[in-house]
Amino acid sequence: MNESRLDPPASDGASGHPSAEGWLPIREVTRQTGVNAVTLRAWERRYGLIVPQRTAKGHRLFSGEHVQRILKVLTWLDRGVTVSQVKHLLDAEPALSEPARNDWHLQRQGLVQAISQLAERQVDETFNQAMALYPPRTLCEHLLLPLLGELEQRWQSHFGMQMERVFFHSWLRSKFAVRVYHNNRQLQGAPLLLINHSDLPLEPHLWLCAWLISNTDCPVEVFDWPLPPGELALAAERLQARGVLLYSSKSINLRKLPRLLSGLACPAFIVGPAVSIHHAELVNCATRIADLHLAADPLSAHQALTGLGLL
Repeated sequence: MNESRLDPPASDGASGHPSAEGWLPIREVTRQTGVNAVTLRAWERRYGLIVPQRTAKGHRLFSGEHVQRILKVLTWLDRGVTVSQVKHLLDAEPALSEPARNDWHLQRQGLVQAISQLAERQVDETFNQAMALYPPRTLCEHLLLPLLGELEQRWQSHFGMQMERVFFHSWLRSKFAVRVYHNNRQLQGAPLLLINHSDLPLEPHLWLCAWLISNTDCPVEVFDWPLPPGELALAAERLQARGVLLYSSKSINLRKLPRLLSGLACPAFIVGPAVSIHHAELVNCATRIADLHLAADPLSAHQALTGLGLL
């Protein structure tokens, strides 16, 4: 993030109120994000995570982009990442190339509004209309993945919004589980086994993976809870699975990974933010563990599975 191109206002920003030019003093940023001033200063001094502008009197001033970056920091910390790792992960995130406002943006804004009102019928009707017009990969790339990212930032910055998270994740799981179920009834052959490996309930990206895969005429079996070492290979054997996909949005125990995957007679995939968190270590594991593959998100997982001929 390039702070030097931003020109702060001439005022000293000490009043505690947003300036007319849109710059925010540190106490306002604390109010919006829940991160106290001491922590923000430590993130700046020790790690260079957030580098605000300074007034002539030395007061820190933050832009809206700074606030969004702070919310992203909180998201990575919630996933089990140490603060010293976060800057690398933030800097590795791809820049958004999509225009700020377009039809997809308007659809996402409509869904955010419906979710904020816990309006299940409106959420369902909006998604059904989009699904009638666009293929699953397009919907995933332009609607659902960006929507989930926007919602995570919203939920980080608004306290008391846990109800929105539970509401939407429950809707998404129910919606996609029903579609996967009906698709499975019409499909034959070995299933792909998907496992929630992060011990977080209602992992939405796991169900995005399941929905994408199910729409390529591949049966899908979803275990919405981690399996202990020793049982993963047994489950894959009993299901005669064509592959196993472990999804985790949090850091994972790498020491247990070889034992967890031991005995598998099919390809294994690790998918989700855990791949970014442990990238170097997992790349090393993939060179030592046969048929282990990595993917950062549902779209890249779908592409990798297709490339290997599993879909």
